Amino acid sequence: MLVFNPECVNIRDFFVISHPNMNILFIIIGIALVLWGADRLTDGATSIAQRLNVPQIVIGLTVVAMGTSAPEFFVSFVSALKGTTDMAVGNVIGSNIFNTLLIVGVAAMVSPMVIATNTVRKDMPCAVIASLMLLLMSLDNELSRLDAALLFAAFILFMLYTLHLAKTGKQEDDLQPPMKPLKAVFYLLLGLACLIFGSNLFVEAATQVAKSLGVSEAMIGLTIVAGGTSLPELATSVVAAMKGRSAIAIGNVIGSNVFNILMILGITGVICPMDLKGITFIDFGVLIGSIVLLWFFTFTKYTVARWEGAVLTLIFVGYMTHLIMSI
Repeated sequence: MLVFNPECVNIRDFFVISHPNMNILFIIIGIALVLWGADRLTDGATSIAQRLNVPQIVIGLTVVAMGTSAPEFFVSFVSALKGTTDMAVGNVIGSNIFNTLLIVGVAAMVSPMVIATNTVRKDMPCAVIASLMLLLMSLDNELSRLDAALLFAAFILFMLYTLHLAKTGKQEDDLQPPMKPLKAVFYLLLGLACLIFGSNLFVEAATQVAKSLGVSEAMIGLTIVAGGTSLPELATSVVAAMKGRSAIAIGNVIGSNVFNILMILGITGVICPMDLKGITFIDFGVLIGSIVLLWFFTFTKYTVARWEGAVLTLIFVGYMTHLIMSI
């Protein structure tokens, strides 16, 4: 017989135990809080960046990418702390696949994306190198503290390079006027609070659902969690593409991919070493293959055409079909 003791079980846990179907509601609420918080965080951070007069590509590679990667960071961080390391790593790999295939694919189909030469020759290789680093470090099926420290060191180098771009680049006109400084700071803090609470709620509910259905934590991370935390990148990139701001759109995707691997797994892995047994070579193959294919597409005419976006989207659908069939 289950006895409710308010001193040792909180309200959320009581409802999860008594009404398992409530987990679905908690997942939806968690996603909503994470997405709304990421939006507030991104708006505030972007306004601050605009006041510093940095180029669009730098905003996309740093501030917007960091803001839209915040859901992945908090979900992966909380997952690792709760011992669900497969979900943490699956979230990062799945999110990067979502970013490269679905987000760029959909954004390019909405409006062909013109890519700057520096982005193709300098930024794209960073995303490829980050993916290859993760693959090499995962050959022993674990991400040690040393591995994570090396990833984070690479992240610092990437940030230094990006800040160098900020000093040498030119600021584009016609950006949305920045909000007042106090409002920007308020948005940052409010977004951060929603991200922390929402990601914690989301991870707990998703873990309960995974256990009840007999689905592995890695699979949940690669699909449901990755899809939910990638929604900010999807919304940001599609809107940017519709407004003709390809620099922000592609910079957001590339920056988010680098942030997800180097910063998120770097910080999380240093605090909590991770077990990667639930991630397959197919997952790594799609991760690396997708960013290499995107790099190839951008090399042609420094543009991701509509048909190329359709190809990326179809590959994503095929990969999701494979995951669903393997459950």
